[in-house]
Amino acid sequence: MNYNNLFEFELMKLVEAEVARLAENITNPSVVVDYPDYKYQIGKIAGLRELFALCEEVNKTISER
Repeated sequence: MNYNNLFEFELMKLVEAEVARLAENITNPSVVVDYPDYKYQIGKIAGLRELFALCEEVNKTISER
């Protein structure tokens, strides 16, 4: 596994962990979240998930070369 593959793998692990943490925070009833904060957290989750999609697109593009 070269450096770039290892970097991508580790980055995706961190992103997955962050998405899980954010999702847990907004679904946990013991954490009081107001609506603007809820929207902000949902936006962060959506942005991180878009990162996954972009990485998959880049991998597909590179593999077709």
